[in-house]
Formats: sequence, C-alpha cells, structure tokens
Amino acid sequence: HRGMLVVLESTTYPGTTDEVVRPTLERGGLTVGEDFHLAFSPERIDPGNAKFGAKNTPKVVGGQTPACTEKAAEFYGKFVDTVVRTKGTREAETAKLLENTYRHINIALVNEMSRFCHELDIDLWDVIDAAASKPFGFQAFYPGPGVGGHCIPIDPNYLSHNVRARLGYPFRFVELAQEINTTMPQYVMRRAQDLLNEEGKALRGSNVLLLGVTYKPNIADQRESPAVPVARHLADQGATVTFHDPHVLAWHTQDGVLNRVEDLYQAVQEADLTILLQKHSGYDVDSLVEASRRFFDTRGAASDSPKVQRL
Repeated sequence: HRGMLVVLESTTYPGTTDEVVRPTLERGGLTVGEDFHLAFSPERIDPGNAKFGAKNTPKVVGGQTPACTEKAAEFYGKFVDTVVRTKGTREAETAKLLENTYRHINIALVNEMSRFCHELDIDLWDVIDAAASKPFGFQAFYPGPGVGGHCIPIDPNYLSHNVRARLGYPFRFVELAQEINTTMPQYVMRRAQDLLNEEGKALRGSNVLLLGVTYKPNIADQRESPAVPVARHLADQGATVTFHDPHVLAWHTQDGVLNRVEDLYQAVQEADLTILLQKHSGYDVDSLVEASRRFFDTRGAASDSPKVQRL
C-alpha cells in the first residue's frame, strides 16, 4: 500500500530485488520510489556470537532509488548503530555474496592445505598460528570436516549461477572452492580408515563415535552440517556410527535417526575411533582424548598426544 517500506533481507543473486520483487509489487498499480519504497538489506546474524549482534553489526542498505535507500536507512537507524548505504540494490545484494564467498574460498584454501600438509608431515595448525602473528595482511582461517550452515555452502552458488547464466562463463574460484569443501567429509572418512588400519582394524565393523554434529560450536543448528555426509560415508563403509552432542538430542540424517550415546565417557572408552567434528565449549577435549582408544581431531582442539591425529 502507499507509503509502505518493503525490504528484502534474504541472501540471493544480484538483481532479485529489481527483477523479481519490484515487478511483483508494482503489479497492483503502485510505483516504486513514488508510492512505496523498496530496498535490499542483507542479514548479518552470526549465531552464537556473544560480541556482535543485530545492534552493533553495521547494516548494509541499498534502495531501488536514492529515496528508497534513505527511507530504509532511517528505519534501520532506529535500532542499529551503523547503517552503510550502497549505490543500489544490486550492490547490496552482491556485498552479501562477497562476504560469504570470501569465507568460502579461504576455508577451501586451508582445507586443501590440510591434505598436503598431512602428507608432508607438517602441522598446519602450528603454521596458521605462526602466520596469524602477522599484525597486517593476514586473517586466520582453519580447516575442518567441511562447511555448514545456510550461508557458506549455499550462498556463493547464487553468484556462480548468476555469472554462468548471464555472462556464459564460470566463476572459477567459487566452483573450485565448492569442489574442495564438499569433498572434505569423504576425506575425513578416508583418514579415519587409515587410522584404524594403523591399529590393525578395518573400518567395516568398527565402532566410530562422532562428537559434535552442528555446523557451528555451541549452538543447536544442524543446517548443512558436514557431520551428515561424514556419518553417511562412514556407514557406507560398514562402520557402526554413533554420536554425541550436548546441543542435539535427536539427530535426523538422510538415512534416518542416528543413535545418540548418553554416557559420553563410556562411549569414548568403547569406541574404536572417536572423531571430533565440532569443538563445543562443553567438551573437555584433552580428557576425552585420554579416555579414548584413538582420537581424530578435525578442529585442532586437542593437545599433542600419541592418541591424537589432527586433520
């Protein structure tokens, strides 16, 4: 209706606000920038972040017209400390994709490095700590069993698809990062297989305990968690897979509901291999290592121990 401000916050490909939302809203006879205002403002919520919330995280705003930008900025300025204006909706849409693509690519970089560092007997975690001592020009990213959540494994593909569909060529960085990150769960399974072989055991028939199945530490969100394909790859190779997570009471994977262990330390003692997939603060990782037969740390959380193998 007249005078209304409409803001799209969902992460999407550049042009969505102008090409999809605007025509839909103008179908009733009203004109954007005159009868109502339209803008794009990507959400920047980081679940579990105790330092940055909605109020003190700068809010990017791009309007369909300059007047739309100002109207949206006025609205968000009532409860957000800093509003960042862009030239238009496409710039705001692309800014969100750049943020997520930046993380996606850098995570893929260290995930690939973790593979050859393992082969070369180099402690990548120590390497990253050393590099992070540089006070400029470097930001630390860390390897893991894959990427999860709705943002990192999903959103960069909007931009990659948009580039292919409109310009006819690939966004090679994104597609390569996707290839590397989506193969990490299978790599974790192969490393688990190698660890058991060192003990004279086959993965088939072994009891494997997964610790932490959410996509981020200290939250219950399981969206796109790499723990799901890790569990599937292990089960496909004949392992008996169980899990523990202080934030997840029932874990629904694509293959059904996985058994959750109730007594954590007893389960760790009985498992042929324990794999840490998420470093929840509730885990005393070193004491879990001590109780385990063999421990595979995919998050760099454990101290050095003969029982520990890092990703």
